[in-house]
Amino acid sequence: MAQPLWRCGVFMLALLPLLFWFYQAQQGLLGPDPGKVLLEHLGEGALILMLLTLSLTPLQRITLWSGWSLIRRQLGLWCFCYASLHLMSYLAFLLNFDFSRLNHELWERPYILLGFGAWLILLLLSLTSNAFSRRKLGKNWKLLHRLLYLGLVLALLHLLLILRSDFGSWMLYAGVGLILILNRLFGLRSP
Repeated sequence: MAQPLWRCGVFMLALLPLLFWFYQAQQGLLGPDPGKVLLEHLGEGALILMLLTLSLTPLQRITLWSGWSLIRRQLGLWCFCYASLHLMSYLAFLLNFDFSRLNHELWERPYILLGFGAWLILLLLSLTSNAFSRRKLGKNWKLLHRLLYLGLVLALLHLLLILRSDFGSWMLYAGVGLILILNRLFGLRSP
């Protein structure tokens, strides 16, 4: 009985920020440029969920509690959801779905390519996160899903190139990301 409650709790915690931000947008509480604020919140939320997803294996090793592994896929899919909403917000609020401007935007703002690369990795991992893909890919499934670390690097570079100030939050995210990457490279290995 604890498993469904644990998963339901994680589901609600991942959903609450979205509901809160959409409520704020609907009430006009996101300032003069709500689309931009929503875009930033969704991108930061995706990054936080990516870091949380990558932290589950080290947490399981440290705490010896297998419950962390029960929510890995769920958090990964939430990360993809937030990243997809972030991408849709960019297309809607900054491009107004004017795809003729996209080529110019890509050359003017290379961070868009980095973010899109991270999103493509999340898309691939989401599509192969099911049991069928895991069986079909066998040992290669784990190798494929380690691409999330590359996605993290791309997402951090994407954020770094966007920032004009507040490098403190970026340093915090990058520090946590570096610890997780170093743990994967040199730390405890998964069985």
